[in-house]
Amino acid sequence: MDARLSRRTFIRGLVRVIAVAPFLAPAQNSLAAAAAGLEAAESKKARTLAFEHTQTGEKLSIAYAVGGQYVPAALKTVNHFLRDHHTGTVGRMDPALLDLLYDLKQECGDDEPFQVICGYRCPATNRRLRRRSRGVARKSLHMEGRAIDLRLPDMKLADLRDAARDLRRGGVGFYPSRGFLHVDTGEVRFWQGGRAV
Repeated sequence: MDARLSRRTFIRGLVRVIAVAPFLAPAQNSLAAAAAGLEAAESKKARTLAFEHTQTGEKLSIAYAVGGQYVPAALKTVNHFLRDHHTGTVGRMDPALLDLLYDLKQECGDDEPFQVICGYRCPATNRRLRRRSRGVARKSLHMEGRAIDLRLPDMKLADLRDAARDLRRGGVGFYPSRGFLHVDTGEVRFWQGGRAV
């Protein structure tokens, strides 16, 4: 009796599932399509940065990457914007440095443009600055487009330093007396004043 009842209950349940299945499949497909659409939209999300150059007075707001792809024309524009302001020499900025800056902005939750003091630096400029200041490294990462000196106008420099250190994505040099922070894509290290890289 119990076995027959169990079998009968099982068959009734199976019939219900079979009857409902055609209605579940479209819903499941719709959910899968919606999830795929959200994933595609997220992958197309643009990564943007905004800068004000304190030496040239120029401003730039640009989407340098969309999804997982860098935008070549945008990178070229950034290279020109962050050129050696002493000589006008345009270098090639490391896209990983732009990613670091993008993540730093997210970490800070700040919408203001970065104020740039120095981006790319050609070897001749680096040698000249080294003669004037012991704070300039002989093999500066500025010459490789892997370093930038900057600040955020409405954020304490110490808070910006802490946010950059928390990322642990490269070097962080703190220069409070000169009013800027150095970040680079070299080895993870921290310093205050002294020798820049």
